[in-house]
Amino acid sequence: MKRLADFLAALVGLAVFAPLWLVLAVLIQLDSPGSVLFRQVRVGRNGREFVLLKFRSMRTDTPHLSTADLKSSGLEPYTRVGKWLRKTSLDELPQLWNVLMGQMSLVGPRPALPSQIALNTQRETLGVLALRPGITGWAQVNGRDNLSDDEKVARDVEYLQRQSLWLDLQILVLTVAAIFTAKGNK
Repeated sequence: MKRLADFLAALVGLAVFAPLWLVLAVLIQLDSPGSVLFRQVRVGRNGREFVLLKFRSMRTDTPHLSTADLKSSGLEPYTRVGKWLRKTSLDELPQLWNVLMGQMSLVGPRPALPSQIALNTQRETLGVLALRPGITGWAQVNGRDNLSDDEKVARDVEYLQRQSLWLDLQILVLTVAAIFTAKGNK
């Protein structure tokens, strides 16, 4: 049931947001050279890697690090349009394609980078990697970037234990609210 709902929502989302995608693509190209889309390998369901899509919000010479690692390195990797894309979470829209392809769900644990070994190991040990990763999740509406890896995994486990379509709907509503307030977004 969840996969069907994800598929239909992604299909509708891709159609509805197509004009916005065109505008964002033009803005990204005018702001800085490089591809409109950013592709990054992430750890998905059952530990299988997949290529996650985002609108490019960083300069093309930015190292492939987690948000926390980028922040602690002191780098300022974001383009002018990219800062706005990140703040509004519009950079995540291309992940509707990942949902359509079955690599992601609308709601689930956010997929980690393969280099985040401790986080991925914890998730594997606690059964979280059995879930399809999501565009948004329980950790994102309960702290997002303000959470440590241990706290994120605890929220992921809580989601694993409580998962339901009702909880997914609540998370989607809370996500929209978090986007408008930029709560927890660094």
